[in-house]
Order: sequence, then structure tokens, then C-alpha cells
Amino acid sequence: MADKVHVEILKTISVLMTTAFAFVAGSAWNEAIQTLIKEFVGTSGSAVSSMIIYAVVVTVIAVVVTLVIGRLVGRAGIDLDE
Repeated sequence: MADKVHVEILKTISVLMTTAFAFVAGSAWNEAIQTLIKEFVGTSGSAVSSMIIYAVVVTVIAVVVTLVIGRLVGRAGIDLDE
């Protein structure tokens, strides 16, 4: 019973940490990525194309980080689907 509680606590903590990390990382990278894209696209380019490039970059980063965290949790033997 106590082991089951510990596993549930670890699951919850891992989900909360993943969510918190995504939020903090997104906030930290937001301005940097936008500035980088503006440099490549230029200020004379379309705002729509800049935002699409930004959305793609952020999505790729989020997917990679989520996969890495999922693999780490899996290596620890924790099944988040239970």
C-alpha cells in the first residue's frame, strides 16, 4: 500500500515538473526565439510568416523536451498511463 502511494506521488510530481518546466522554458525562450526569427526574416517580412516559424520552432522544442522527460521517467520504471 505504501509503495503504491509512493508511485502515485512520483507520477504526480513528474507530471507537475514537466508542466512547470514547459512553462518556464517557454517563457525563457519566448523572447530569444522571436528575436532570432526577426533577424532571419527581417522586419520587412510578413508578421504571419514570423509567427508560423516561431510556432514551429517552439513546437519542436516542446516535443523534444517531452520525449526526453518521458524516457527518463520510463527508465525509472514509472508508468504514467496507469
